[in-house]
Amino acid sequence: MIDHFDSKAHNPKFSWSFLHPRYWGSWLTIFLGVLLSFLPNNARRGIATFIAKRLITLKRGANQRAKINLNLCFPEKTEAEREAILLQQYITAGTFLLGFASLSIRSKQWLENNTVIRGEHHLQTLKEQGQSAILLVPHTWAIDIPAVLLASRGLPVSAMAKKQHNALYDWLMHRQRVQYGGRVYERSGGIKPFIRSIKDGYLGYYLPDEDLGPEHSVFVDFFATQKATISGLGRLSKLCRAKIVPLLAMYNTETGQYEIDIQAPLDPFPLETEEQDARAMNQCIEDYVTQHPEQYMWILRLLKTRPEGESSPY
Repeated sequence: MIDHFDSKAHNPKFSWSFLHPRYWGSWLTIFLGVLLSFLPNNARRGIATFIAKRLITLKRGANQRAKINLNLCFPEKTEAEREAILLQQYITAGTFLLGFASLSIRSKQWLENNTVIRGEHHLQTLKEQGQSAILLVPHTWAIDIPAVLLASRGLPVSAMAKKQHNALYDWLMHRQRVQYGGRVYERSGGIKPFIRSIKDGYLGYYLPDEDLGPEHSVFVDFFATQKATISGLGRLSKLCRAKIVPLLAMYNTETGQYEIDIQAPLDPFPLETEEQDARAMNQCIEDYVTQHPEQYMWILRLLKTRPEGESSPY
């Protein structure tokens, strides 16, 4: 068995302090989540639809952010069309999240039986060639699924993420993510351990739509607006000698299955400038999201960093 432990990775442990009364509410939420995950998909979709129709009426918080994002990205659509996207996003998110515990409590065989994966041969070809790969994975609701599934198939993933504020949730989520292997590094630890893990044979898990502020970004087109887009993927590709492979994770609310689409590596890449590299990343997101807008996390602060002179839309 491969030892995936890395002292520089994020490795939260169980603590007896998790039994303190301040975590009892968290344990209750976890218990309810486990029970709900056993419901049939149609039942979870029904509950999600009921909640979604109420969430969409809110005029603040995540719902307001989502409306702003959709307005800026799709000004050519009618308000009714944008509302329809938002409603379907909530239904997708709710149905998926109500079954989120399944990833931890079900078997590897259950995960195989409930996942449709297309294009895995692209990764197998790179593996056979001894070529490293960095997966370009936009923020869809099922974003964790590919990492767990690929690790279960002998293709462990290395990722960078922020730890959860709730230590109990952080421990459980980490266990879920690396249950079949893989590594997760905190951003505060720098990128060097992440690069080393890719050189060691792990698949890099790169989130192209994060907003890390102006010092780490370039402004390029994103749908009908501009977005502070992470710069440096070209340099990372060169340092790791890795191909960039676009991947989209989806949850099908009709079938109750996870779906993973893996595309051929970007070629040519990197391009001549960081702006061109960043635009290529955004184009990948646009191509996927245009086909499946309900899968995307529109509630995120996708556009919080603006070009000089513009204020935050939120």
